[in-house]
Amino acid sequence: MAGMKGKQTVWDMVRSLVVIGLVVGGIYLFIPHDDKADPTHVVDYRVEAITARRAAPYPVAAPAGLPEQWRATSVDYSRKNANSWHLGFQDPHKEYVAIEQSTDASEKYLVKVTRGAAATGQLQQVGDTSWERWEGEKYDALVRREQGYVTVVTGTASYEQLGAMAAALEFKQGDK
Repeated sequence: MAGMKGKQTVWDMVRSLVVIGLVVGGIYLFIPHDDKADPTHVVDYRVEAITARRAAPYPVAAPAGLPEQWRATSVDYSRKNANSWHLGFQDPHKEYVAIEQSTDASEKYLVKVTRGAAATGQLQQVGDTSWERWEGEKYDALVRREQGYVTVVTGTASYEQLGAMAAALEFKQGDK
């Protein structure tokens, strides 16, 4: 009798798995899904920019006038983390571009936000401002050091696209 009970339990488990499989398959077939949909999650950074501009001890950089093909994907301001400002974008070529600012202008901070990039000794002129070029295995960057803070435009995009972002930046403090 013990052997018969064991066979029933295994058979019941197999039937249960088949039923669950059919339910999951039915859900997959009948719930609409778009395999070609863009997985990029776009964020609105306006409120965070206003908040950061009121709180930060430096003029916070945010782009103005970028074409809509530039899509904001992440935003963060942390007073506790050396007043760090982060704003991430996907450029029109689907490359990543981020604006990083902080009162921590140390080499350690720069290496961290540029994912290991190093200064090349070259400058890139963007409007009236010279930016230091940094080059890395994964990210390249444009670095601008000011008194009391640093601004970094970094990412997987080309220097041309990094320059386009740097050119679009407006530096404001206190949301004036």
